[in-house]
Amino acid sequence: MLTHKAIWAAIDGLAERYGLTASGLARRAGLDPTTFNRSKREALDGRQRWPSTESIAKVIEATGASIGEFMDVLVDSSGARGSAFRIPMLNFNQAATPGLFDDSGLPLTQHGWERVPFPDLSDDLAYALEVTGESLLPVYRDSTLLVLSPQAPTRRGDRVVLRHLSGELLCRQLLRKTLTRVELLAFDPAQGERSLDVSDVAWMHRIVWASQ
Repeated sequence: MLTHKAIWAAIDGLAERYGLTASGLARRAGLDPTTFNRSKREALDGRQRWPSTESIAKVIEATGASIGEFMDVLVDSSGARGSAFRIPMLNFNQAATPGLFDDSGLPLTQHGWERVPFPDLSDDLAYALEVTGESLLPVYRDSTLLVLSPQAPTRRGDRVVLRHLSGELLCRQLLRKTLTRVELLAFDPAQGERSLDVSDVAWMHRIVWASQ
């Protein structure tokens, strides 16, 4: 689904949905009016030029669209509606609230979860968390959508979301995991590393996609 053609078609589709031309959408987003021109979508040598994630984030903010709405347009633009499904989504800051996950870390979708369209990940347990605020800078900005796969194996270097038995929710890079310890690296260098007993980890899921 995430092809060059589909991404650009989604931007055009969002512009049309809000009654704008591609250049009008760029201006509203505070970008150069030619940013989304068709002539900018390929280099002179034929190489594909992709819109930056920053540009997409500005477009979403400028139109007032939700990430779910952009994903909906993207799925439609890709022609992959038949292969897409809706995954549960929750605000990241809410995810530490008791009663939203079962003991294995799967969403209890009857309690406050929304659903957003997303292509088939071959994981019917996948879910999404939407970042709010600046707590995950500099890696994830406000409004970033994180898609997690409970069934994906975690390896050194993966970005993960981990829930401590105390209820604390951590989004970090996995440094290493042994039979007794899990070591994590914060995105903010000032926070450094953190080491946890495996027995204190309720669950840990890998981030398999992020909207940035």
